[in-house]
Amino acid sequence: MLDAINPHGLPEPADAEELAAIRCPDALSVQQIVAGDALPPPAVLTMEEPLYLGSEPVSVNRYFDQDIFEAEIEKIWKRTWQWVCREDHIPEPGDYYTYEVAHLSYVVVRQDDMSVRAFVNSCLHRSTKFKRGEGVGSGDNLRCPYHGWTWNNDGTLASVPCAWDFRHIDPARTNLPEARVGHWGGFVFINPSQEGPTLEEFLAPLPDHFKDWDIANRYVAVHVAKELPCNWKTAQEAFLESYHVLETHPQLLKGVGDANVQYDCHSDTVTRFYAASGVNSPHLANPLSEEELLATMILGDKDSRGQGLTVGPGETARTVMARHLRKVMGEAYSCDLSNVSDSEMIDTIEYHVFPNMVLFPGLSLPMVYRFRPIGTDPNRTLFEILFLRPNPATGRAPEPAEPFHVAENQSYATAPGFDPAMGHVYDQDTDNLRAQQAGFRASATGVQQLGNYQESRIRHFQMVVDKYLAGEA
Repeated sequence: MLDAINPHGLPEPADAEELAAIRCPDALSVQQIVAGDALPPPAVLTMEEPLYLGSEPVSVNRYFDQDIFEAEIEKIWKRTWQWVCREDHIPEPGDYYTYEVAHLSYVVVRQDDMSVRAFVNSCLHRSTKFKRGEGVGSGDNLRCPYHGWTWNNDGTLASVPCAWDFRHIDPARTNLPEARVGHWGGFVFINPSQEGPTLEEFLAPLPDHFKDWDIANRYVAVHVAKELPCNWKTAQEAFLESYHVLETHPQLLKGVGDANVQYDCHSDTVTRFYAASGVNSPHLANPLSEEELLATMILGDKDSRGQGLTVGPGETARTVMARHLRKVMGEAYSCDLSNVSDSEMIDTIEYHVFPNMVLFPGLSLPMVYRFRPIGTDPNRTLFEILFLRPNPATGRAPEPAEPFHVAENQSYATAPGFDPAMGHVYDQDTDNLRAQQAGFRASATGVQQLGNYQESRIRHFQMVVDKYLAGEA
């Protein structure tokens, strides 16, 4: 039985160095693949930080237990940095964005001096929300729709109807409770807690990794949201590993490395997934030629390929597709991409920032994900996908796209601006989640088993969750 599970007779790794050595034995590593590119990747993509975290099973009750869920709200969502919006969502003084996670609600407001402040979205009179739903708006103040108590946009109390009846209220001590605000990469972040690391400390080493990937200079071209019937951790773990590609996305085996994806754990809050495109999956019984690989490559800009692309002597599908996308995307965005590496043009480079942010720095898949618990139900999650396109070289950047909500039983392909092939991939991903969430409760063992390497980011993520719940983070 052990030989059937471990046909290569590989020992369990003892540390990260051994873990790095026992990757998929049937394929080149990502580093070996990109080393042969015509335009090699930058230094940040030539380093590896695998992490062996043991092989113990992981409990499943953490995905549905109400007490655990409520502890996560108190110890994670009220204590960590999380992005609310893009700077472009609130460009002018008085502009605001209402942000909701679980049962929590905050209003982020652009100030007259162009700084940003964030307030709890709850009136200090009888707790009614100032803003009743998430989204953008603009106004001169924060006024309660119930009794009219009004605060200035800086959180100071402006007026109280029938103030004679509230002589016990000291206006100087009735400012709205605030959350901390931080800025990075064109994103506005908040942290409900006044304690803990700064945003820069929390994100490290992400800002250093992204220093040459100018995601601040991008606009929201597409914004899709969907409610998922699963826990917030269940949802994002579907995107932390590529082990599921063989069974869930068989169409991707032609043109995407899956078992040879690189997984890096850079810090408690930052991990990475690095997958090569334009290569054969190690699982393919009959590998494709370079010409066939080029024809089957699936990218976000697949429709831009046109006709007549061919692989020349000594070339690879990777080189040809990267060269083509440099031309097409350079023209589309009026920018010079001649020095952008093949890997940055075509590969899937995905960073996860605890607790709920996923960033893709590449230009062909310029995405950001966000996962949030909905209300007080541990079995409901809001999943958002944003496409961040480069701002035009001249003229004003387009306004951020309005969120398009895809119904739970609808395909992502129905969303405006969404490539149908990509929509089908997301449908495959999210179709698994209802069965997995139900399977957690049906489990006879009460635990799940994780791969040492391919699912190391999931184990890492759960260990960081446990750190917060134990008060150690």
